Amino acid sequence: MADALERVGDLLEAQEADPFRVRAWRGAAATVRQTLCPLRQIFATEGRAGLLRLPGIGKSIASAVEELLHTGRLAMLDRLEGQISPEDLFTTVPGIGETLARRIHAELGIDTLEELELAAHDGRLAAMPGFGARRTRLVRETLAAMLSRSTRRRARRLRERREAGGTEMGPARPSVGTILAVDAEYRRRAAAGELRTIAPRRFNPHGDAWLPILHTERDGWSFTALYSNTARAHELGMTRDWLVVYFERDGDEDQCTVVTERTGMLAGHRVVRGREDECRTVYKT
Repeated sequence: MADALERVGDLLEAQEADPFRVRAWRGAAATVRQTLCPLRQIFATEGRAGLLRLPGIGKSIASAVEELLHTGRLAMLDRLEGQISPEDLFTTVPGIGETLARRIHAELGIDTLEELELAAHDGRLAAMPGFGARRTRLVRETLAAMLSRSTRRRARRLRERREAGGTEMGPARPSVGTILAVDAEYRRRAAAGELRTIAPRRFNPHGDAWLPILHTERDGWSFTALYSNTARAHELGMTRDWLVVYFERDGDEDQCTVVTERTGMLAGHRVVRGREDECRTVYKT
């Protein structure tokens, strides 16, 4: 676990992220190495509060530790190494190996664990060769447990925001204007060759470092942005248009995709998928 946290710090430094973030991840790695009691035991007996009591472990890194304890992987590390993919994600589910993960993504066109759970319930997964009733039931039960943990984490963060004086209706996410500003900075600096590039594992048979990556801080949020490297983006020729933006603050993290709208009132404008109404307001002003 300490190696994973330190690797995050090393990659952030190599990709020119904020030095404070680099020091935070390396400091957390040092804490993990010096902690005599296993973190799994601390978490089992004291929960997240036990992790937060450790020196240098704040909300964001505590969430990363929880993810490592639950899955053995860290999505942020995969992302920084250019290795994140739906196939990788699906192999974290017992009963799904690399071959099945590739087929699920290719044949069902799904990208997330939530979509995989839906397919396990509506019959699409069971209809695939290699998925009998027993394996489908195992996947369904495992996903229910995994996603329940995510739901509980979101509920806990919502409760913490309310206790801190926030509102239940206001989800923790950056404004559309801030996301569009990150998008503009990324595309400008990528075009000028100012960003570090990484070598994504997918759709990159020669291992070329072609994918620009940006780390930036705005309005208290930490952002990581990079062009979409999904099968769909390559199929439609949108790898230099679709931008995936990851954001995190105090343990709250999520992602969104920014694209150039092709039709309607926002045609020609950059929009945040799923937040088009807010984008219209931004462009009207």
